[in-house]
Amino acid sequence: MSGIEGKVVAITGAGSGIGEATALLLAERGARVVLGGRRAERLQAVAARVEAAGGEAAWASTDVTVREDVAGLVELARSRFGKLDVLVSNAGIAPISPLDDLRVEDWERMVDVNFKGVLYGIAAALPVFREQGCGHFVNTVSTAGLRIVPLQSVYAATKNAVRTLSEGLRQEAGDSLRVTVVSPGVTRTEFPESMSPEMRARAGVTQGDIGIPPEAIARAIAFAVEQPDNVDVGDIVVRPTAQG
Repeated sequence: MSGIEGKVVAITGAGSGIGEATALLLAERGARVVLGGRRAERLQAVAARVEAAGGEAAWASTDVTVREDVAGLVELARSRFGKLDVLVSNAGIAPISPLDDLRVEDWERMVDVNFKGVLYGIAAALPVFREQGCGHFVNTVSTAGLRIVPLQSVYAATKNAVRTLSEGLRQEAGDSLRVTVVSPGVTRTEFPESMSPEMRARAGVTQGDIGIPPEAIARAIAFAVEQPDNVDVGDIVVRPTAQG
């Protein structure tokens, strides 16, 4: 029996990229997936693929900057499937720019999506996990937080905030909950769409040159999820071999 089979997994940012790949892989391995994201048509398409392959899926339009939306996603898992085993907080944006540009609204958006979105997930799922006596948080961060470079200061800061938050959560969680942080390197996704045209072009070139497929990150998430309940995979870094 797969350690994934029968688990109920909610995923934010599930309409494309890493979230989509994770949903499809976990569903293939027997999970029932609950998809959250801003684009309903993309979520419907992913859910249809899951169901066409014989899996079970539910979805809800979810803006992770709205606490009620994230709470609604967790409640959908419980109402549709009776429980929630894993919350994958994957939604993120990266409108990177030089600090001198003072793009304060972009900074605020990154804080709202990348950090507060994860906090809202914890607020929604932690009471459920406590009630159940088990549960698993999987938070997507970034190698940008491991090697700080120009233009990515605020983005890296939000990801390292999640890294710190996750370690604190792990220590408070006790022996019944699990917390995993996954740090993707350069990955071929729609991520550059949140960037300025100049930064988007640069990121697109990098993705095309060395980027790995989102399925590589999905496999890392699956590895953490499939472990026995008493095994906590804390930190996974997945990056291209060519990445500096």
